[in-house]
Amino acid sequence: MATASVAFKSREDHRKQLELEEARKAGLAPAEVDEDGKEINPHIPQYMSSAPWYLNAERPSLKHQRKWKSDPNYTKSWYDRGAKTFQADKFRKGACENCGAMTHNAKSCMERPRKTGAKWTNRNIAPDEKIETFELDYDGKRDRWNGYDAATYAQVIERYEARDEARRKFLKDQQLKQLEEKNNSQNKEGDSDEEDFEDALKVDEAKVDESKQMDFAKVEKRVRTTGGGSTGTVRNLRIREDTAKYLLNLDVNSAYYDPKTRSMREDPLPDMDPNEKFYVGDNQNRLSGQALEFKQLNIHAWEAFDKGHDIHMQAAPSQAELLYRNYKINKEKLKGQTKESIMEKYGNAAAEEELPRELLLGQSEREVEYDRAGRIVKGQEASLPRSKYEEDVFSNNHTSVWGSWWKDHQWGYKCCKQTVRNSYCTGSAGIEAAEAAADLMRANIARKEAAEETPDPVEEKRLATWGTEVPDDLVLDEKKLAEALKKENERRREEKDERKRKYNVKWNDEVTPEEMEAYRMKRIHHDDPMKDFL
Repeated sequence: MATASVAFKSREDHRKQLELEEARKAGLAPAEVDEDGKEINPHIPQYMSSAPWYLNAERPSLKHQRKWKSDPNYTKSWYDRGAKTFQADKFRKGACENCGAMTHNAKSCMERPRKTGAKWTNRNIAPDEKIETFELDYDGKRDRWNGYDAATYAQVIERYEARDEARRKFLKDQQLKQLEEKNNSQNKEGDSDEEDFEDALKVDEAKVDESKQMDFAKVEKRVRTTGGGSTGTVRNLRIREDTAKYLLNLDVNSAYYDPKTRSMREDPLPDMDPNEKFYVGDNQNRLSGQALEFKQLNIHAWEAFDKGHDIHMQAAPSQAELLYRNYKINKEKLKGQTKESIMEKYGNAAAEEELPRELLLGQSEREVEYDRAGRIVKGQEASLPRSKYEEDVFSNNHTSVWGSWWKDHQWGYKCCKQTVRNSYCTGSAGIEAAEAAADLMRANIARKEAAEETPDPVEEKRLATWGTEVPDDLVLDEKKLAEALKKENERRREEKDERKRKYNVKWNDEVTPEEMEAYRMKRIHHDDPMKDFL
């Protein structure tokens, strides 16, 4: 017998409990009954040693593991949508000012705002809505189909049936139209063509219905999740007769096979003849076909985004593909223009005429005599090496090339002795005119050096009393000027040392020309470099 351990207050209580259990086994005592009146199996533990404090139980039990908070008021019903309760004839106090219903106010009214509300018109009073209040239990709050009417699914079935009926009707119309065109056509084709045409016209409605299930063999991409797994169903399983990838090469050190993704990136048989093997690894799919194109498209989108263009491969793939297509077209045009410009400038050696055979092989029938030193004596003059640039091209009536004459660190033309590039040739007349101009310039320079003219003495202009220029008829008295200089020196000494200033100062605002001249002579000129030594 399995019994649960119980905590008793004393040994006496424990002894009484054991005697009661023995009497029940012998049938001398009534069986124990739970709260619901059911007999408790003594072989199954029905209570715990200590009950939770919030149950306030007198003895241990499993009541805390049941739905002891269950409320009989819980319901699984749902709102009665669109139900109305009462239709009033006139506006009632406290009703919605817009529609006249008593179950809501004007702010929460769902009816279109009227130009004049029902409160003022007292017409077209809206009925009161049915308001229900009920409390949902735990499952009712989380039931996503709560309140769903299964009868509404009949509308979905009707819509799909109408679409299928329209498809059948369209296919029959197309079949009749093609048959009429065939009967009206005058040109008769062969028997085999007619049979093929009739087979194409036959439309099996059963196949049309089965087209809905044609996506069973469709390849569905595996969506990588954050946890490293995948979602979705992959239906493109290999044919059972095909050899599995991991059985192609049983060597332990061969290509790695990932059982979760069923992928083997490397070639399991690298030494085998490529014409004989049918599987070369999953990397072949990434390095061939449109995979490389898609890779270049991604790289172009990244580089364009880094350079400031508003392009994103995932956000706007069509825009990224269009820009990449335009980029390739412009790149090919630019390459073609660059190639044409280079060929136009330097020529195309591959398209030129072939050299004579005797020049290619270095053989000819000309007789050439050489001396002991290897110099040509007779038969052929030594040819000068030619440059790839144009030579002996005379432009603008010149008879010599640019750079055939040098004078005073300047290049020029020897025929006219001009140092200006691309100038028109003047010939000997230009040379004579240039020499005459040079002789005239030398003569002028010599004449200027010979005539050393003494500069005219500059008369010093003395200013008048108040800063104007000194007139010609102004005459200064030398004695008065000396006295004014003496007074100016005394005034400057007094300014430097105020202790020498006399107590009684006489002030005279009349300034004579001599005093003004003495002030100018003693004044410090700030631009004079020797002013600090005065």
